[in-house]
Amino acid sequence: MLKQTARTLTLLTSFFTLAAYAESSADRSQFHLFNPTPKELMRGLNTDRPDKTESAYSVDAGHFQIETDLLVLSREISGGSTTEDLGVMVSNLKLGLTDSIDFQAVVAPYVSTSDGTNKISGFGDTTLRLKMNLFGNNGGDMAFALMPFIILPTNSGGTGHKFYEGGLIAPLSVGLPGDWDMGTMFQYNRMKNESDDNFHDEFVTSITFGHDIVGDLAGYAEFWNSFSSEAGSEWTATADFGLTYRITPLIQLDAGVNVGVTDSADDLNPFLGFSALY
Repeated sequence: MLKQTARTLTLLTSFFTLAAYAESSADRSQFHLFNPTPKELMRGLNTDRPDKTESAYSVDAGHFQIETDLLVLSREISGGSTTEDLGVMVSNLKLGLTDSIDFQAVVAPYVSTSDGTNKISGFGDTTLRLKMNLFGNNGGDMAFALMPFIILPTNSGGTGHKFYEGGLIAPLSVGLPGDWDMGTMFQYNRMKNESDDNFHDEFVTSITFGHDIVGDLAGYAEFWNSFSSEAGSEWTATADFGLTYRITPLIQLDAGVNVGVTDSADDLNPFLGFSALY
């Protein structure tokens, strides 16, 4: 009798646990900017950085996330001359609008470019993005999103673009056996030509693999490449490597380097950054 009662209580507990989980999952549509997701139901920290492949997961409704390049450098040596670019506190500011949509503003407070003789510096461009998760945000081994974006020429001192440009990003996140994570991305850009006032198409693809190393330390390796329809353009590709470290479940540090594998890519692009969810 005692065993039967214990078995019955176990079955009832399991039933109500599953029912509560199903109800909480079904009710996530009630959360929005002015009715934030409760902390106990939050998905946690999912970042678009430090690799170039965007994540398919959106920020929880009513919560704010910051992803920042504390310092990012790039160097390219071509024809005996060296070009160096610097960015400080280049940040992606995210705000969860609904359970599946977040708004993002990528700002660059300070950027500079130097060729050894001339140097320009100032405020950089601003990119506005909207991430719309289509499935997998709250569970499963696969998630997919669409991210339209527009680049605003807010730069000073000639440090960025001169025209409004934009495009669409389609990231896919996949959980693999052995606790491996894979991300892949297709991106379409509509960009201004360098030689005239016409526009051209750019197509970007990437794939990245990540895995825990020890404790809260994880690493990734990525291949990224870009094709342009502009006359005279070259294929650009990089091999990217980095580490992430979770200080807390909501704060992460990262560091890495992107290495050019084609002549048109920057030779080296080291960076140091952090992300935090509030």
